[in-house]
Amino acid sequence: MGSVYAGLLADAGNDVAVVDIWAAHINAIRADGLRVEGASGDRVVRTLHAVTDVSDLEPCDLVIIATKASGVASAARAIGPILHHDTLVLTIQNGLGAGERICESLPPDNVLLGVAGGFGASIKGPGHAHHNGMELIRIGEMQGGLTPRVEQVASVWRGAGFNVKSFADINQLIWEKFICNVTFSAPCTVFGRTIGEMMADPYSWKISLTCGLEAYTVARAKNIALSFDDTEEYVCAFGSKMPNARPSMLLDHLASRPSEIDAINGMVPVVAAEAGLEAPYNEVLTAMVKSKEAEF
Repeated sequence: MGSVYAGLLADAGNDVAVVDIWAAHINAIRADGLRVEGASGDRVVRTLHAVTDVSDLEPCDLVIIATKASGVASAARAIGPILHHDTLVLTIQNGLGAGERICESLPPDNVLLGVAGGFGASIKGPGHAHHNGMELIRIGEMQGGLTPRVEQVASVWRGAGFNVKSFADINQLIWEKFICNVTFSAPCTVFGRTIGEMMADPYSWKISLTCGLEAYTVARAKNIALSFDDTEEYVCAFGSKMPNARPSMLLDHLASRPSEIDAINGMVPVVAAEAGLEAPYNEVLTAMVKSKEAEF
């Protein structure tokens, strides 16, 4: 997703730098540019400043953290040299807790939270990103409320071709995306199926849906202001937009990489316990995913 963001923002004329510890990816971008193909078209962007060390960059107006959930805290610790007093830090991840991980190193005043939906992005190889869709980016202040600076950031993204909306209560949107992620991530990974294949099989779909329902029940117990009451209708609408997509968790396993299981399905039993509830389906599927990852 970070490559999709960077490629489109730079192609629209913004001054964009990319930082990645994957040296092959950075070297490919330096040599041949970044190719982004899929729902936004097919382009090669050659104007990116690509580095493996954030200290090689000048201070920025906006820092976008688009790592896996496990990389958020270390990224937040690393970006100090490129921050000035007005720099905004926008974090866009799956799961819960990204903002809190950033605030272990940085004050929350300039932190924005984002939610990306309907992209289905993947890396085809070094310097080559692909995405199946391009539905919506949602952003908001970590501490709530609509502010001019959020709308200013949103306008920059819109100028790059993204559909972006700003929200006063971004945590609502984070939870709504979380429920969708929980429904498909671990189940698709355990069964080795696309989203559409999970939804088409009544037996596996019952498992997927129950994972989502457990997360929904926790959200209601924590008084999250969700926009829907029918969980099945909501997650089906989400899944039907990209039936051929494989969740990033499954893509990680196909590449023998550790996934974001702890921030997604593994987080449901944690927040359930905080609310005096249980989440047995998510607990079991998390254990199955972790068991697979132990073999990598």
